[in-house]
Parts: sequence; C-alpha cells; structure tokens
Amino acid sequence: MNSYQRVMTAMERGEPDRVPIVEWAISRKVIKALCPAAKDQTDIEEILDLDGVSAVAQYDKVFENADRTYVDEWGVLYKPTPEEIDHPIRGPIRTLDDLRKYVPPDPDARQRLGKLPELVARFKGKKAIFFRHRAAFMWSVFLNGFENLLTNFLVEPEFAHRLMDTVLEVTLRIARNAVRAGADVIVIADDYAGNDSPFFSPAVFKEFVLPRLKRMVDAVHEEGARAVKHSDGNLWPILAMIVDTGVDGLNPMEPIAGMDISKIKQRYGKRLCLIGNIDCAYILSEASTSEVEAAVKECILSASAGGGHIISSSNAIHSSVKPENYRTMIEATRKYGKYPM
Repeated sequence: MNSYQRVMTAMERGEPDRVPIVEWAISRKVIKALCPAAKDQTDIEEILDLDGVSAVAQYDKVFENADRTYVDEWGVLYKPTPEEIDHPIRGPIRTLDDLRKYVPPDPDARQRLGKLPELVARFKGKKAIFFRHRAAFMWSVFLNGFENLLTNFLVEPEFAHRLMDTVLEVTLRIARNAVRAGADVIVIADDYAGNDSPFFSPAVFKEFVLPRLKRMVDAVHEEGARAVKHSDGNLWPILAMIVDTGVDGLNPMEPIAGMDISKIKQRYGKRLCLIGNIDCAYILSEASTSEVEAAVKECILSASAGGGHIISSSNAIHSSVKPENYRTMIEATRKYGKYPM
C-alpha cells in the first residue's frame, strides 16, 4: 500500500499493511532539529515519510502593531507565540449591533486554502491530504470572547445562535472549497473541553454546538470527503452525540484528560477511526526513548487490532517535544504496527 491507501483504509475502519502515522501540526523548532534543511511542515512530512500531509485555512494579517500583536481577517487581535497557533486576545463583537455591522472574511478569497493546492499537485493519490478547519464554536469564541460566549449561551441565546450561524456560513463554504480543491479529509478542529470536562453542559452542547458540527460533517460528506473531529480535553459527557453526527474519525483523545483509547475503541471502534494518542505532555516531551517506545506499543495494543487506527500525538508536536522522542514514536509505530497483529 502507499500512504494514501494506508490512511483511507484505516479511515474506513479496515486493516492496512501497517498502522498509518499522521500529524496536524509540527513545531518549527522540532522540524529544524530533525532536519535543518527542511523549510516547513510539508518538507518534514515528506522526509519522515508520514502517511499524510496537512494544510490549514489561511487568514492574513490586516495590520500589525509595534508590539507584534496583529489583527487578522476575522478582526481578531492576536499575540504571537512560539507555537504554530497564536494566542487570541480580543475579538470585535460584543453586542448584537456589532454583529449586524460585522463583515466576515471572504470564504472564496484566493489565499483561503493555504498550501492545499500545492499539496494536491504534489501528493494527490500518494499521501492522504488533510485540511484543518473549524466549524462554528472556536471562531465564535475568538470573535466574542470565551467567557462572553459561554454566558451568552444562557443569557442571550438569540445573539449566540446568530453569531455562530454567521461563522458557520463562512466555514461551510471553505470546507466545500477545500474538498473540491482535492482535500481527502477535513479535520474539524474546534476544541470543546478542558482536562476535566467539556466547556458546557450536554444540554448546551446539544442546542448550540452540535447542530453546527452536524451541518459541517454533512457538508464534507456531500462533497465526497471524510470528516475527523479534533478536540482536546475530556469529551466523555458529549462523546456519544459527537459520534452520532457521523464523523469518520476522532482525534486526539488526550490521555491526561481521561480519554482512554482502549475504552473508546471498545465502544466506538466500529463507527470511528481513532487518530492518536501518544501523550505529548510527558511521553514526547520529557520521557526517555524507551518510554516512548513502550507507550507506542501499548497504544497499538489498545487501538490497532482490527484496523481503524492511525498513530498521532495527543495534541500536536509542540515546541517542547524532544525531536528524538518524536522520531522514536515514528520508528516504533513502524516496528510494532504491522498487520496482521
């Protein structure tokens, strides 16, 4: 099998020749340590022979301040960080009047698909092409503020619904454009939970977040691609509802948040491809290479039997990950992840 066939077989809950390996985000610091000649994530994905390549929706800077904070096309103010995702400070929407006047980014703008056209030209049919994107929740958080939006779910529900619908119309169009441009899998990357629990009750999730997630999953399927739900944190109280949207895969299932991949495999392995979940808090960042190898072996024993499993980190290859540990994760997967098991 080539990498594309390997990933798509796993996405269909089948057994490929070995467990595939993918990653959505790899720190520039780790990339340079692994291969100084690598220019970007695509280069290191090719050098390490990962089974997927990843693009992300692109929103340009509108202007940058002297302190390096900047505003993007959504109107959100950011502070740069050492990681691949900068920190949102403040959004432009506080009131219904703000929302009425707000003009969202053009979903059809030329730059919106980022590196996706290049990846399609280079890797279509050879490696699985992932496009990382959002549905409605996280952009609504960035626009309105985290505490504000959670409060508005309860005290200004009409405002919250209108805000999330405004976001969703943009993100749905971008997802459809990405699939039409050649993406094989859309990764829906709204985070729904912290380490202890979701950010909202199951009832609030069902009213505000779930219908928009369902619309995104349906749109991706209508275009002929697969949908993966990414969310950090403890999803157990809302996981059954997420699965019922028809998502094809779940990622990353953080061990530190109690997302035991063996239990998820037992309950949902016939309905989902599981993508994860090598711990990047300790195992990839602080542990010895022998501990990394043991963790990979345990993950494969817990989730790979019968197929439907792709190895990935439990969040991202962030700047504190030891390069040698990430390399060990890849090598151990190829050592222990061969089918039949």
